[in-house]
Amino acid sequence: MRYLFLILLAGLNPLLAQDVHIRTNLIGYFPEDAKVAFILSKNPLQGEISLVDSGSGKAVFSRRPVPATGAKWGQFQHQYWFDFTDHKKEGAYYLEVKGVKSAGFIISPQAYGNYQEDLLAFMRQQRCGYNPYFDVVCHQGDGRVFYAPVPDSTFYDFTGGWHDAGDQLKYLITSSNATARMLLAYELAPDRFIDEVDGYGHPHPNGIADVLDEARWGLEWILKLHPKEGWLIHQIADDRDHRGFKFPHRDNADYGWGPNSYRAAYFATGEPQGLGQWKSQATGIANLAGRSAAALAMGARAWAAIDEPFARRCRQAAEELYRMGQKQEGFQQGNSYGAPYRYNEDTWADDMEWGAAELFKLTGNEQYLQDAIRYAEMIQDEGWMARDTMEHYQKYPFMNAGHFALYPAAPEDVQAKLAGWYRANIEKVLKRAETNAFRIGVPFLWCSNNLLVNFITQVELYERMTGDTRYRAAMALHRDWLFGRNPWGTSMFTGIPARGETPVDVHIPPRALLQETPAGGLVDGPIFRTIHDYLKGLTLSEPDEFAEFQNDFVVYHDDIGDYSTNEPTMDGTADAILIMALWSKGYE
Repeated sequence: MRYLFLILLAGLNPLLAQDVHIRTNLIGYFPEDAKVAFILSKNPLQGEISLVDSGSGKAVFSRRPVPATGAKWGQFQHQYWFDFTDHKKEGAYYLEVKGVKSAGFIISPQAYGNYQEDLLAFMRQQRCGYNPYFDVVCHQGDGRVFYAPVPDSTFYDFTGGWHDAGDQLKYLITSSNATARMLLAYELAPDRFIDEVDGYGHPHPNGIADVLDEARWGLEWILKLHPKEGWLIHQIADDRDHRGFKFPHRDNADYGWGPNSYRAAYFATGEPQGLGQWKSQATGIANLAGRSAAALAMGARAWAAIDEPFARRCRQAAEELYRMGQKQEGFQQGNSYGAPYRYNEDTWADDMEWGAAELFKLTGNEQYLQDAIRYAEMIQDEGWMARDTMEHYQKYPFMNAGHFALYPAAPEDVQAKLAGWYRANIEKVLKRAETNAFRIGVPFLWCSNNLLVNFITQVELYERMTGDTRYRAAMALHRDWLFGRNPWGTSMFTGIPARGETPVDVHIPPRALLQETPAGGLVDGPIFRTIHDYLKGLTLSEPDEFAEFQNDFVVYHDDIGDYSTNEPTMDGTADAILIMALWSKGYE
């Protein structure tokens, strides 16, 4: 933080109205990082670019930029890379060319501070039941079940969990993954998390790391969704929710019992569902059962020394749900009502692998290990990384954490396969990256930022599995895209960094109702125009501040009306907690 004042000084020099735009990581870099800025220019650049010390104003490193290769971006016909990897000295800096200065950034082992705590605060803001951000109790009518082996509309208590995004639906599809990923973050980096709030999210430490408090919020909801053996609820509410921005305790949506009342709860049958025009294409429940079993098994381990009765409940439910997944292999999708948009997940073996691997760690039962190996052979390297297109959330979760969970216990020949499948997918992303000047290998599907986070996570976990660091430089370019090295020069996390260009006018109730933008939320991110321009109900609320930086193929808006690019999501934010925690003290 000793560099903050110097960064602010750099920021006081306003950028000229110019034809040159410098894109860097707005947070900064670790000393050993690959550091490659991107320059967009309407005219050829002559001379050198300088790395300037913010305090002295003196150039400490200069060289000529290199013309970027690959597809150019938009109207900027001259695009360059400026590589300052060799400069490793800690400090506060900016780049300068032709009198144009970049935003300030730092080089430091502590560049990423404790940003994972901002992401956890955003998760608390998404809570349903008691919401500490609004300090209200909401959605106490969750919910009345459909498709269950009891009469439709029978009430059970499914309160809790997290609102999905700017809307107030709740999905086990995303919440099971979010819970498990937070627990994985704690397992890999327990010393990176602090204790500032209690289990309700109040500012009173309770002796438990806040990431565990948040994970427990998810675990408790999963347990509610499994009220008895053979039962699993997979979704609360549907797109009837979409009636504008609203305070959570004043929900105007009506599911047949009046506004702000009971909401539909969907029982996981493993068969196509839908109470309105649109039907899912479900074939089983193993994706949800396996992923939930993984979260609960991890929860049982994490809470064994803190709350042993709760840990026992998690273990029992994990084993029950895993057996349910074995009996109904296949995938349960999300349900829609009046619009065609839903979570289209169509994989499940990866989730059963993850559940089996975590249950083996918990119980030592050899059968779980053999199951995990069998499911790993079924899924192999299937996922989005080899694809240029897919349906919304079709290959979810966006990386197979099961391979990483299985790796330590697997025989050497299986370990080689697991690492090989990770490596194959990483290579596929890097091959795609070679086609564009920014060297980004993610297809710009809806929630492209989630894909970026999960690609970065896969590289990090691959390194931990194998010790192979060959992909670190490419991973850094994808990380830097999330924090400003992109055409729009913006971070993709609200409020991170605090004094940089970040999403502000986001598609979320606090922004619409209170003119507040909670920090720490990962927005959906850039999207292909072929998707964006055909989405229903998408209207910009103001002129596009990034109009100069759009192109004919990909678009991003910082506009509350664009739910496809500027809506922070609960699951994407939860996925990013791990990488933020791993970076919070630099690389080990």
